[in-house]
Amino acid sequence: MNRKILVTGATGSNGTEIVKRLAAKNVQVRAMVRDFDRAKKIAFPNVEVVEGNFDRPETLLEALAEVDRAFLLTNSTERAEAQQLAFIDAARQNGVKHIVKLSQFAADAHSPVRFLRYHAAVEAAIQGSGMTYTFLRPNLFMQGLLNFQSTITSQNAFYAAISDAKVSVVDVRDIADVAVVALTETGHEGKIYNLTGPQALTHAEMAEQLSAALNRQIAFVDIPSEVMRDQLLNIGMPPWQADGVIEDYAHYRRNEAAAVSSGIQDAIGKEPRSFNTFACDYAAMFG
Repeated sequence: MNRKILVTGATGSNGTEIVKRLAAKNVQVRAMVRDFDRAKKIAFPNVEVVEGNFDRPETLLEALAEVDRAFLLTNSTERAEAQQLAFIDAARQNGVKHIVKLSQFAADAHSPVRFLRYHAAVEAAIQGSGMTYTFLRPNLFMQGLLNFQSTITSQNAFYAAISDAKVSVVDVRDIADVAVVALTETGHEGKIYNLTGPQALTHAEMAEQLSAALNRQIAFVDIPSEVMRDQLLNIGMPPWQADGVIEDYAHYRRNEAAAVSSGIQDAIGKEPRSFNTFACDYAAMFG
């Protein structure tokens, strides 16, 4: 029987890149989605789209049928830990051999950051499951700047509560490259890869590089945490998630995410993309 690779979160920024790369390698991919309308972006050859809901375990069992390796990713909501634990249980029942989990840089059960705590709890559950694993721990995504797209386009500025702290931001495309290797090749079992870009930058330095790529001046404006939280709530982010983002940014502001790691080089043998490369490649999306 030709067993498949399952990708969860298949229509998100990471999942889309991973599915695209797997399809290009002629790998049989099963993409788990909640919304078939959004699945149009992953309509590649060799991609089977299935409906799956982390809150409905019976759909997980169906999605995991005949799956040998799986990529695990959910949105960071208050249900994320329970959802991922349910997935691990379903994967173990279905005989999945290997899980590649998208975790987070500095995941720690004792962290003051809720996202880092739940990732650590899920990592521990996978380690105790009997399945082999690869944990990808990326830092803040460069593509996260797309969340500021509206103000960059309309005001030539973006705002965050981070002061002048440096963060070794990473390109989602590099994360996808590592995930694909871990899903399709041996030698990555039991590995934990910290994934960062080649340098740590302040948000002001990112604004300078974005300015050069867009050929117009983009400003970064530091704001209080309370103001940032209000802005997140105003764009529809649920309070639990908004509070988690504020905790993340407090973590960044303490310079706890400035370290540069060799994880991408170690996993795939190439240097990570620079922020300048990201800015030039995505310039059209910022107007």
